[in-house]
Parts: sequence; structure tokens; C-alpha cells
Amino acid sequence: MLNRQLIFMKRPFGEPTPENFEIQENELPELKEGEVLIKIKFLSIDPAMRGWMNAGKSYIKPVEPGEVMRALGAGEILSSNNDRFKAGDFVTGAFGVQQYAISDAKDLVKVDPEFLDLPVYLGTLGMSGMTAYFGLINTGLPKEGETLVVSGAAGAVGSVVGQIAKIKGCRVVGIAGGQDKCDYVVNELGFDACVDYKAGDLRKTLKEACPDGVDIYFDNVGGEILDTVLTLINKKARIVICGAISQYNSTAPQGPKNYLSLLVNRARMEGIVVFDNAAHYGEAAREMAGWIKAGKLNATYHVEHGGVDAFYDTLMKLFAGANTGKMVLAMD
Repeated sequence: MLNRQLIFMKRPFGEPTPENFEIQENELPELKEGEVLIKIKFLSIDPAMRGWMNAGKSYIKPVEPGEVMRALGAGEILSSNNDRFKAGDFVTGAFGVQQYAISDAKDLVKVDPEFLDLPVYLGTLGMSGMTAYFGLINTGLPKEGETLVVSGAAGAVGSVVGQIAKIKGCRVVGIAGGQDKCDYVVNELGFDACVDYKAGDLRKTLKEACPDGVDIYFDNVGGEILDTVLTLINKKARIVICGAISQYNSTAPQGPKNYLSLLVNRARMEGIVVFDNAAHYGEAAREMAGWIKAGKLNATYHVEHGGVDAFYDTLMKLFAGANTGKMVLAMD
């Protein structure tokens, strides 16, 4: 059986290009004792993928040239030499950008596609949802009546952050690119307001949307938007640094210029990495699944099609902000 795979060939400088990858077909080896063969159904497309391509110290080791490009995925077990899993089980795990994966099954998580759609296990109940949950609850420390601002509000993490903050009794203001996305997070996700950063004078419109200032800022984009929000924070504000998608493809990344606002307001800025909370994923998933079933949490996702051959274009669509909710690639 041949396996179509996307091989990471060389590290990009700035924005990735198709030349950073190569599609290969390789024969699948025989299963060893304890292993399972998985047919991948969906891949998670994440901004973090750009960071995984860089050499140097990070929260996770980089992808090395010559390796299958790293990606989280959901799929169906076709055959098993492992007592914990059987053919027909659906699982999530770090499968890579390929049609099939052979796994030692140590880190596989069994999921139920009849309970929720498979992409939900890569989004709201996957890494992006866990990032939103723990970043907000443990680092943002939301209190009823506070104002939370979240950038990337229509994206995989931001959309969940805002909805959980509403559940916790906060006033929620999103920042998103384009009026359609702003309308979506207000009308479909229940945010109190949303500001279009592409419409001009972000500080003025954000100040109007946050008349009592900003108590929590959940940052997914970095750059000028982070600097703008820092001018509006209240005393003892919490700034959660989750990501900086506006900077990932920059050859000269921009750090915060208005950081002295943290001093003036005795505020705190803290980075979060979802893996630090791995021991509690199950608790968070159960709570969020309950919110989904109760209609309190909209587990939105965006599907692109085309399998391994469509990976590069899908990743670039993510950086262009083409998605609403979690971006996944169907392996069809």
C-alpha cells in the first residue's frame, strides 16, 4: 500500500513557499506488535506550523528537513496489533501530513464521531479549544462583569475564548478582519461587540467598544493590534500571549512598543503553552462538550478539501484569514 506524504525539505525565510515541501509516495511497512494503521480523515491546520519549521529553542522540537510535516489529525483505525484499539475505532493524534499513519498508539485518543463531528475533536475539543480554555481560565482569570478583548476573534482559538468568557459572565469584544467576520462573532457566537481592524483607526473604535477599558486581553495576533490594546488596559489587567500570527512570516518581527502600560497599570503579560495543562485535558473536554450539547458553545469549523496536495494552499489561506472557526483539511 502506497502512502502519499508531504515531506518538509528546507526551512523557510519569511513566508513558506511550495519549494519548502515535496510530495512523495512511500510504501507502508508491516505493522509491528503494539502498532495500529490509521486512515487519516482530517488534519488540523494551525498557525503554530510556521513556528515548527524554524530551527532553535521552542516549546516543542522543530520539524527537521526530510521528515513528514507535523500535523495533528483525526482518523479511523484500519488494522490493529494493539489490545487497546480495534479496526473501526476513530482516534486523534500527531499523524503528520500524509494519507495514512502507523502509530505505537501511546498518545492516541479515542473519539466518537457520532457524538460530535470529527473536526470538532481537532478544534473546540482539540488543541485550539484547550488553548482557549486554559489560557482564559488559568491565565486570564476572568471575573463576572469584566471586559475581555480577544484578537483573531473568528479563528479557532479566539472564537472559543470569547464564548467561554461570555459563559463566565464577561463583556466580550472581538477584533477580526472584515465586517462579515465581525457580524459572525456577534450574531452567531454571541459576542457583545466586534471591531474590524481593517476599517481604520482601531484605537478609536476599540475605545468606543470598551468604554470601561480592558481587563483581559487574549492576544492571538501580536504586532500593532497588541500595541493598540495595551493603551486601553485597566489596572491589574491580564494580557494572555497565545500567538502572534501577524509576525510569523515576518523577516523582522515587531515586539510590543507600549509595554510600559504594564508598569503604569500594574498589569501582567504572560505567555501560555497548551501542553502545560495536558494532565487536565479530559476535565476541560468534558466541560466544553457539555456546553456544546447545551447550546452554549458553538463548535464552528472551516473545511478545505484536497488532501496532501492541498496542504500548502490551505496553510496560506489560514495566514490570509480565510477561515471562520477551526481550519481543517479533509484528506479526500
